[in-house]
Amino acid sequence: MIQTESSVITPFPHKLNAPLTKNKITVLQINLGKRCNLTCTHCHVEAGPKRTEELSPEICAQLIELIHRFPQIKLVDLTGGAPEMNYGFKPIVEAARETGKDVIVRSNLTIYFEPGFENLPEYFTKHQLKVVASLPCYLEDNVDKMRGKGVYNDSIRAIQWLNQLGYGRKANLILDLVYNPQLPLGHKFSLTPNQVKLEQDYKKFLKEHFAIDFNQLFTITNLPVGRTKFHLQRTKLYSLYLKFLEENFNANTVEHLMCRNELSIDYLGNVYDCDFNQMENLGAKSRTGERLTVAKLLEAGSLDLIDKIRTASFCYGCTAGCGSSCGGALV
Repeated sequence: MIQTESSVITPFPHKLNAPLTKNKITVLQINLGKRCNLTCTHCHVEAGPKRTEELSPEICAQLIELIHRFPQIKLVDLTGGAPEMNYGFKPIVEAARETGKDVIVRSNLTIYFEPGFENLPEYFTKHQLKVVASLPCYLEDNVDKMRGKGVYNDSIRAIQWLNQLGYGRKANLILDLVYNPQLPLGHKFSLTPNQVKLEQDYKKFLKEHFAIDFNQLFTITNLPVGRTKFHLQRTKLYSLYLKFLEENFNANTVEHLMCRNELSIDYLGNVYDCDFNQMENLGAKSRTGERLTVAKLLEAGSLDLIDKIRTASFCYGCTAGCGSSCGGALV
């Protein structure tokens, strides 16, 4: 008999001593769409060159109004797909910067070499965007296996370009890199390595071989969502991987979870507690149980309409070991 997820996994809320609640919203993370020039094996968004879903002018205008109306938003975090390829990227960047908000662009680096996007590094520099760039390993073979042949070399060239502009070297030009483990092929699972130690290894290798500088390394766990979930199901590892994450649950991570102070917005204007809930269509709900949209936030005149965060078994990925978030380890 095949065990189902429910028969082996403790429901996530049962692990918590209290309901998982929202704090005051300070971060707006916007997924601008699924268009991307890469098709990475671990992508939880399932983005790629053939995807066409992206922000509409109407939702873009609502998001810009939201950014202007709520000074409590300190950070606008732009993701995708390749966020730079999707409608609304530059208008939202400029609205956020005009109102004094920090902006993160989650860049795959290779986009700078695509026709029409060659000016992006200079644009980032002009607006002092924080660049969080995917480099899932400092070794070429591992990166190309996960992200496609030639991606490593293009990524190195892109980082060197950013370095020449001052990224990773000047205090106002932040360049952070993201490590993702390779997808498991068997029952031997592992948590992300120690973030501090791995950052030292990255910096040493990249400096010695490519004269590259960057600020921080973020270690991010592969959550069983999107292509990672499909891979785990295909290899019959899904329930086993969830159980592994549950067995490594760390209660100390809970107060630092990214879902506590952020809203995640999709290209249709729907609101979620986090990007992973967004990919699983687990919409955020108001205190009255109503599904939220950007339009409803504007109508209510408040970002703080959510009491309880919606959770699922994949939340164990953010709370295993040292924890995982869009900003790396949590503890």
